[in-house]
Amino acid sequence: MSSLWRTKSIEQSISDTDEPGRRLKRTLGPWDLTIFGVSVVVGAGIFTVAAETAGDYAGPAVMISFVIAAVACGLAALCYAEFASTLPVAGSAYTYSYATMGEFIAWIIGWDLVLEFSVAAGVISKGWSTYLQEATAQIGVHLTSNVPIGPWKLGPITIDSFDWGAVLLVVVLSAILAAGMSLSAKVNTVITAIKVSVVLLVIVVGAAYIVPSNWVPFVPPSKPAPPEASGLESSLFSYLLGDAGVTYGWYGVLAGASIVFFAFIGFDIVATTAEETRDPQRNMPRGILGSLAIVTVLYIGTALAITGMQKYTDLATTPDGETSTLATGFAAHGVDWAVILVSFGALIGLTTVTLVLLLGQSRVLFAMSRDRLLPASWSKTGGRGTPVRITVGIAVLVSILAGFFDADELGEMVNVGTLFAFVLVSIGVIVLRRKRPDLERGFRAPLVPLVPILAVVACVWLMLNLTALTWLRFVGWLLIGLVIYFVYGVRHAKLRGKDRDDSGASNT
Repeated sequence: MSSLWRTKSIEQSISDTDEPGRRLKRTLGPWDLTIFGVSVVVGAGIFTVAAETAGDYAGPAVMISFVIAAVACGLAALCYAEFASTLPVAGSAYTYSYATMGEFIAWIIGWDLVLEFSVAAGVISKGWSTYLQEATAQIGVHLTSNVPIGPWKLGPITIDSFDWGAVLLVVVLSAILAAGMSLSAKVNTVITAIKVSVVLLVIVVGAAYIVPSNWVPFVPPSKPAPPEASGLESSLFSYLLGDAGVTYGWYGVLAGASIVFFAFIGFDIVATTAEETRDPQRNMPRGILGSLAIVTVLYIGTALAITGMQKYTDLATTPDGETSTLATGFAAHGVDWAVILVSFGALIGLTTVTLVLLLGQSRVLFAMSRDRLLPASWSKTGGRGTPVRITVGIAVLVSILAGFFDADELGEMVNVGTLFAFVLVSIGVIVLRRKRPDLERGFRAPLVPLVPILAVVACVWLMLNLTALTWLRFVGWLLIGLVIYFVYGVRHAKLRGKDRDDSGASNT
């Protein structure tokens, strides 16, 4: 049992980056990192989340929801920045946890990141496929990316279609990643520049149609939620307090913060590229904090526009399940060209989000494989310094998720997984400050331990505002991970072999 809590030293983690055949090339600068952060955070969510959350949960106070989510992310970002500058190694929260809280916690967080990145990539690539159909329809081309098959029954799951559009996106982006980080960064920069330009244009045009009275009341009075949003489908916090089934009011604002948090997911992926960054002690904090600041301004600007263009009650989900988007506001004012622009903007935005999610997932699994918690052969790098085997394996996994499975209810699981990672990273900063005060830190989070503690409180608060059903699914996912760890990981861990060598036993 004591081996479960063995930690991997900072020095050993850094020395492993020079292991022959398992090296990543340092090609990224501060601008590349900021672009990666903006590209993965600014996706279709900027066109959809603000409108849907305002209509169903928070009203015009969705802007407060964004601020709450941004503050929680900002506190965690300070902790990520300190770790990334101190331990510039691939793996992000997994690597940080291994150095501070031990192998068992590191495995849990690594498995948690698999949930965050792989499931998110599958969900978003399916969203890309949907927007592909909508965008092409705007120009008169009626494209269907879902091919009916089956239905096939896999236990409680029914597969009745194949989404070739989502699979095509995953395959193309994985090929770019396999070709090397330099090409990936260049492609990402071009596409991100286009989509940010679209977002800014949409905000500026939308501002011309704002009616200030639409922001009154700013925090709508609470009211009973529809039956489908009660019980286990209500937030865990309101469920425990017996107020399940309430929307709007401050409960709605807090629940909205947990939902829009999904739109901020991604800045932490910047930390997974630390091993491929030039001068990471300086550049990692700039990339992490800079990207978060930029996207927060864009989100609040979008929320101002959409809630000012239409009354929040007009943005609520209809009885037949139709949700509102930023395009809804422009359509109501007859600005048809803007509706087309939003559709193509969302399509472009989701392209880079999927690219960076696939990148982040490959680097986490690369780090776990190099530590032998997963098969060592997975961490082999080719001549371009890219873990091609892992990239291909992730492409297969995400293609299966995106191609065959319904991803409608997976978004909140990504949220709880990300928040859990933020909590452990924040705690890890406090632990490492106490255990290794001598380490050189390129960036130091201010007011430690206050800032990490506030980050933990904020993240736990947001987690409590996710649905109880989401928590049950998350626990189930962690249990699957524990089985894999005790069957394979704990027996093959690199540190286990080192322990054997130190004790004089044979290392097989």
